[in-house]
Amino acid sequence: MITLSDKSLSEVNASVDTTTKPTFWKKLFAFIGPAYLISVGYMDPGNWATDIAGGSQFGYSLLWVLVMSNLMALLLQSLSARLGLVRGLDLAQASRATYPPAVNYLNWILAEIAIAACDLAEVLGMAIGLQLLFGLPLIYGVSITVVDTLLLLVLQRNGIRKMEAFIIALIATIGLAFIAEMIFAQPNAGDLIKGFVPSLENYGALYIAIGIIGATVMPHNLYLHSSLVQTRKIDRSPKGIKEAIKFNFIDTTIALNMALFVNAAILILAASAFYKTGHNDVSEIQDAHNLLNEILGNRFAPILFAIALIAAGQSSTLTGTLSGQIVMEGYLNLRIQPWLRRLITRMVAIVPAFLTIFILGEGATGKLLILSQVILSLQLGFAVIPLIHLTSDKQKMGIFANKLWVKIAAWIIAIIIISLNANLIVNTISGWIKQSENPLLLYSTLVPLTIGAGLLLIYITIFPLIKKARITKKNVPDGMPQDLHITPTKAYKCVAVTVDFSKSDNDAISHALTQGGINAEYILIHIVETAGARMMGFEIEDLETESDKISLLKYQETIQSKGYKVRSSLGFGNPKKSIPEIVITEKCDLLVMGAHGHRAIKDLIFGTTLNSVRHKVNIPVLIVK
Repeated sequence: MITLSDKSLSEVNASVDTTTKPTFWKKLFAFIGPAYLISVGYMDPGNWATDIAGGSQFGYSLLWVLVMSNLMALLLQSLSARLGLVRGLDLAQASRATYPPAVNYLNWILAEIAIAACDLAEVLGMAIGLQLLFGLPLIYGVSITVVDTLLLLVLQRNGIRKMEAFIIALIATIGLAFIAEMIFAQPNAGDLIKGFVPSLENYGALYIAIGIIGATVMPHNLYLHSSLVQTRKIDRSPKGIKEAIKFNFIDTTIALNMALFVNAAILILAASAFYKTGHNDVSEIQDAHNLLNEILGNRFAPILFAIALIAAGQSSTLTGTLSGQIVMEGYLNLRIQPWLRRLITRMVAIVPAFLTIFILGEGATGKLLILSQVILSLQLGFAVIPLIHLTSDKQKMGIFANKLWVKIAAWIIAIIIISLNANLIVNTISGWIKQSENPLLLYSTLVPLTIGAGLLLIYITIFPLIKKARITKKNVPDGMPQDLHITPTKAYKCVAVTVDFSKSDNDAISHALTQGGINAEYILIHIVETAGARMMGFEIEDLETESDKISLLKYQETIQSKGYKVRSSLGFGNPKKSIPEIVITEKCDLLVMGAHGHRAIKDLIFGTTLNSVRHKVNIPVLIVK
């Protein structure tokens, strides 16, 4: 059975109640949100690079690729949402329950590479936006992007709805900016309509098209969406799940069409401003910005362009962080502090950005942005194929398994993506080998890696077809029933309960007394966490320590007045170490912990205590929220 702490994004899981909304519109409003967090990944700076390159080089002719990509995204994101709603698992968790451990480790590595590529685009996009608005050197802008690692923590602390509102505000900023840009650009309607007719002029168009697909149908968004839909508390009956799927599809359709508008607007702007005026080599975002005023004759055009770019980079940075958390926890069942996870992801992205700027100069950032989107596209098959298998499994999905037409459409999308990628890989590697002074090195390194990735993709495709999915007993909620040998447990004799003099203490103590009853002995534990306490331990004599002693005594006297046996224990320093030491020394047989009273700064420095403590004690731990 999956506990609350094992659920995907457990800190916000089922935090928005949709079951109490009486009308259609109120219920729809309750469901709207997750897809907007998804949509920002479809309009991040990586999209800008591919859209600008496509529009300036090939005019409106790649508009059909955007529409096709959006239809692909709509179907795949709907499947992702369906998986999360029906099974209560995100894509990474469900994959872990289906594939062998070795395959899951490889899938995790590939997913992390894709997330790093996405974050690279966000780093460069933010840095470029700051440079365009304030003239800041690109290298400084890249350094500043480290600071936004903390933004997600602040938003998460205020709840998922506040985060969604923040994202929607950024999307509105981007949308309004490009509505104005379209007015300035005045595109030719006839030529624009022709762009919806499928065509590819040459290999360069194919490369850009694959980049657009990679930038639009983003693999990490498939992991993210299956988790975000679980932030809604829904009626778990078949009728309730069906209703949740319907409302999430509406949410997804609206959000992704907004993303399509932004991407199309960027490509149309590039085609109208650059392709038509003979500027066919504009691939750098900086060049596009600088030319807008000159070509369109409007000084607000480049300013709005830069503002929209910053909004796009800042909004998409949040989804990359959440996706990294979901992928790591889902595939590896490994949880680390959110700020550390964010910092690692951002540093992995900053390193190639720094190296590119130092070695090749600021002019190479556009090519790096496009390459990051191609990397995303290359990883798509490893996320899409498991998603199709998992949502088509009638044993696990029941009546919500994919219908035949959905399976056919999904597999067509997978084949298109994999075929385009295979073509790109073969042509790219062949070109590198021809240009290389030492082709043997490529034959001995890159070629085997490529063949290995291809074999892994084939294995992922056929494994569920030839063997029943493995079921992990520990972490999957719908495992096989076991033979039960139920024996009554002895009554608790010594119950420890942690207190921090916050509102959660009342609930924690009440639950503890309920578990132990009148005959148990109770120990109130409080840890003094001041800097002095960490240095001096029990020798500390400061105002906070004396105040905590008085507060503990007050709790003790109140509980004793009710007829319970209770004493208190004051610890010092790090609660992750002090609490287990007291519990073990006192030989307690139950530990009750309430939601702590830490806020942003303390959590950032000390981290969360609950998970660390429960792994260090060998007794049951009751967590009261």
